[in-house]
Amino acid sequence: MTDPSPSKGWVDALRLSFGTLTVLPAGVPSRVDRVVGGRAMTLAPLVGVVIGGVAAGVVALVQLVKPEAGLLAAVLGVLVVTALSGGLHLDGLADFADALGSRRDRETMLRIMKQSDIGPFGVAAIVGVLLLDVAALTACIQSGHGWQAILIATTASRLTLPWSCRTSVPAARPDGLGTFVAGTVRPLTAAIPTAVVLAVALALTWPSPAHPAGSAAAVLLAVATSFATTHRAKTALGGTTGDVLGATIELALPLALLTLALTV
Repeated sequence: MTDPSPSKGWVDALRLSFGTLTVLPAGVPSRVDRVVGGRAMTLAPLVGVVIGGVAAGVVALVQLVKPEAGLLAAVLGVLVVTALSGGLHLDGLADFADALGSRRDRETMLRIMKQSDIGPFGVAAIVGVLLLDVAALTACIQSGHGWQAILIATTASRLTLPWSCRTSVPAARPDGLGTFVAGTVRPLTAAIPTAVVLAVALALTWPSPAHPAGSAAAVLLAVATSFATTHRAKTALGGTTGDVLGATIELALPLALLTLALTV
């Protein structure tokens, strides 16, 4: 069915994207369906720009006030990203880790993911990614590319969403966020924000010939994370869920930061 109001649909998608992925006030979408859901996932990198921009500002400010406090700047930068995201993606990571760690059947794993408690695998996953986030960002700050790194990595991690919702990935259950966004984004559509994010990442690290290659690798490895995670979700759960999408973001963020720390 043709969208009766394309511009209104994109406004609803923007509201849904910010309302789902952040704690920022975004207004309530007048319509939520699979068309709007797919557009919201396509706009997810823009959400990453906003969150990453705030975190980058905090990192730059701390560095300006106290240049030697790299660890402090990194911790605050990661906390800003987590706070603005409402901790939602970390919760998804924990649920997905607990489900996979249980090594049970599909229905049991889906039930584990819907429970409100967090088990040992979930705790280990959260602690692990946060430690990697802080350590890698600290290394980036020490090399003089702290605010650029958190901006690139946060945006690249949200770039996983259109790829995780590509048309070949079904929803694992008939309810929840997955039903509105799974299988809604064509690969060609996902390629457009990918090209934009790549261009921005290259521009932010252009001064040295070695830096753009590292930033490009960080973006592309974040995208690769979405393929790996959705493949595992399809194998174990039969498709994706909102928790899987959150887990993918949280896995892509430290991977992008680590890549930048080692190459930029």
